Amino acid sequence: MSEAHSRKKEPEKVRRALLDRVATMAVDQGPEAITIQAVAVAAGVTKGGLLHHFASKQMLIEAVFDDLLTQLADEIGRYVAADPVSAGRFTRAYVRAAFADHKLGSRSPWAALSITMLSDPGLRQRWSDWLDAQIETHRATDSGPTFEIVRLAADGVWLADLLRPDGAERRDLAGIEPRLLALIDQGGQD
Repeated sequence: MSEAHSRKKEPEKVRRALLDRVATMAVDQGPEAITIQAVAVAAGVTKGGLLHHFASKQMLIEAVFDDLLTQLADEIGRYVAADPVSAGRFTRAYVRAAFADHKLGSRSPWAALSITMLSDPGLRQRWSDWLDAQIETHRATDSGPTFEIVRLAADGVWLADLLRPDGAERRDLAGIEPRLLALIDQGGQD
């Protein structure tokens, strides 16, 4: 019996390894490096094994994007759970997550896949649907123009980082995060 037939099948571990490899490849080599063959080799599976989990490169990228959205939601959820002030809680968490990502810079898993999102209507729709659902969930505590302005400013930080040329000096944004967080305190007065 061959090793492939005798080894224990662990589909969730294989799926997780594939998602992790794609995210790593996107950060290290850019989204253009993501090919079915390259991902299969990096994850130590056959091309057929990869295609068993993801029928196409697009489905693989969408799964990685959805996985990153889940990770972002979890991170924001941790910030929300730790925040004792209800007014603006989601917006504070959103800002904190954006600035935590800023500190990772090009090493962020979002960096490379976000470039793909900008040119892929399906991924933009996934992002929009996710954000709309988050905003709806937190409508009671985070509606109003100030909260929206602060979230848009956090998006601007993320986009400015994303579009920064390779090797460009990082912006010093140390004073911006606390100012945005302070604006949120004013948001409840809208």
